[in-house]
Parts: sequence; C-alpha cells; structure tokens
Amino acid sequence: MVAPDPVDARLLALLADSGRAAVHEIAQRLGMDPREAAMRLITLSGSGLPLLVGVECDPNGLRRALANAAAYGSYLGPPASGPYAVHQSGPHHVSGPHQAPYAPPPPPTSQPFPAQPQATWGPPQSAGWVRADQPQPRPVSRTGKIGTALEADSLEGAHLSIQLVEVVDPADFLFTAAGYKLAEGERAVVVHTEVTNTSQVPYTSLPDMYLVLVTKTGETVTKAPVSLSSRPAHKLGAQPGETSGGHTVFVLPETTEVIQVRWSVRPEVDLNTLVWTVED
Repeated sequence: MVAPDPVDARLLALLADSGRAAVHEIAQRLGMDPREAAMRLITLSGSGLPLLVGVECDPNGLRRALANAAAYGSYLGPPASGPYAVHQSGPHHVSGPHQAPYAPPPPPTSQPFPAQPQATWGPPQSAGWVRADQPQPRPVSRTGKIGTALEADSLEGAHLSIQLVEVVDPADFLFTAAGYKLAEGERAVVVHTEVTNTSQVPYTSLPDMYLVLVTKTGETVTKAPVSLSSRPAHKLGAQPGETSGGHTVFVLPETTEVIQVRWSVRPEVDLNTLVWTVED
C-alpha cells in the first residue's frame, strides 16, 4: 500500500490506540471535520489496511424517518441528478444493536399539494434562485482586507459572518514559546479569525478547516496541526447567535511571500469562498 499522508497517519495512530471509536469522536479529537475524517477512513479501509468502518442505528427510528421522507418525497417529482444525488445500487445492510429485516414503508395516500410559483432562475441554493414576485437579493462581498467581516453560508445552511481579525507574520516567538521548534529556513504565521452564526441553523464544522494562506506565486499553505496556549485554536462549530474566535497556525518557508488569506466551506474554491488581501 502507499504510505499515508500525515493527516491519515494521525487518524490511524489515534484509531490504533483506541481500537474502536465513533468517527465524530475521532474527528473532534483531531480538530477535523467529521465528513473529511469519514471519507479518509473509508478510503484507507479500501486500501488493504485491517480497518473496518461501520455504522450503528435504531432500526425502528430509521423506518419511521424513511416513511415520513417517502410521504413527503412523493410530491417532489423525479430524484435529483448531479454529483450530490443519491443513487440506489441494490439492497444495503446496516448493522445495529437490534437487527431486523427491513420492510419498505407502505405508499402514502394521495393528498393535494399546493401549487408553487414556476418562474425561477439559476441553480437551487444559489443567489440566482429567486421567485419572479420577489426582489433580487443584495450582492454579497466575498473579498476584503484585514479587519473586514465577510458573509458566507455553511454546508448545513447556517449564515455566517467571518472576520479576519489579525495576521501575525512572522509569529516565530509565539511558536517557540509554546514549545515547538522551527526547522532551518522556516517561519510561523498565526491568523486570528472570528465566526458569528447570524442564522437559526447550528454551524457544526471546524471554522478553520479549509482556511489557507495564498502565496505570491499562487500556491496555498494549509494549517499546521498545532495549537498555541497563548493563542487558543478554534472550537468545533457555533450555535445560532454565537460568536466564536480562534487562531490558526501555519508553517512555511521563511522567504515565501503571503498575499491573501482564504476561507472555504469545502476543500475546493466555490461561491462561498472568502478572500482577504494581506499584502502591503
């Protein structure tokens, strides 16, 4: 098998110590997004490692949820298509404490469904998805400078206001004061951000999971797996109305010039990506 990258190695080391653990617990202990941890573990499981990624459930509770979803989904037309559509490939087996054969729920009785306006534009969940009888939403700025608060939406649908409070560059004195050592030709950078959840939907991800530095040559620098006692790291998530601050540590070559700080809800750049300029 191919040697795992450092993040995979940390996952495997923690799992080897515990022997058995829930994915969300592992992710929280490592400061990772649970979805990324699950994806990595599933990939590692298929690489030949003695690793089994499982799931447990309440069978009766799932059946009730499926029955309710089926009753609602029968009015929504054909299933969605695209990269996030769910495709059925045959019967599935889910292990749980009370195993029982799965029986599909009975079809719902026909009921009238209120008509919906048909005039819409743009893909769902985008700024262009509006009704003809509603005003266009105001444009949202995705760029700014140090001190600027920018707006974005999380994968869960939470509306966030994210402020780049401070960039300490270099931050070697903070790094070494915490007991870490830089290699020859390296420097540390500490980025302070604050996230405010301005919606009624809980934000459950790690705020700086995909926070990166962008260099003058267009390369990105991901965060280092360290935390400083004098500059506390982000905690997981933010409840509705809550403001949560945290510090992210980066280690990069001493001569590398940083021009931007970039925040995303995904590993790749998308419509919710925010960019702050930090160059002089």
